[in-house]
Amino acid sequence: MIESQREAVPRNDGGELDTALAFLSFARSCVLKKVAGLNEEQLRRRLVVSDTTLLGLVQHLTDAERYWFGYTFAGDPRYADVDFDMVVEPDRSPDQIIAGYRTAIADSDAHIIAAVGPEVLTAQPVGDEPRTLRWVLAHMTSETVRHAGHADILRELVDGATGR
Repeated sequence: MIESQREAVPRNDGGELDTALAFLSFARSCVLKKVAGLNEEQLRRRLVVSDTTLLGLVQHLTDAERYWFGYTFAGDPRYADVDFDMVVEPDRSPDQIIAGYRTAIADSDAHIIAAVGPEVLTAQPVGDEPRTLRWVLAHMTSETVRHAGHADILRELVDGATGR
């Protein structure tokens, strides 16, 4: 099958934060590409036994961005109790969900760029102790890549579009 959404992996190698942010940005871009061009029914379509949908993945990743970079790293109490739910309420439009993800990404990037280096500690502990920005970046990249893989499969089931 021909890949219809192929995108090259980043070649950034200008330092630890530059490389880490490039790969996180690439994963986020892959998620956004998977929801592009679909209608509301397709975005909400449940194709697996769980409640996972393309739109639900975006909502979940929005909460993850806000929790890990907003609350855990930067200490913003507004995001202390996000629920990470993948069930999107019917009154929330796809445009709202996707715009919220884009805003969360921009906010997260601002926290990352403002950091003086990857060794900066989180404002909130992870478990019993603070972690570094390096750890949060690695965690969020793995989380985003994992869900981008789910989105790959769901998108292929919806309309046959493939590729990263």
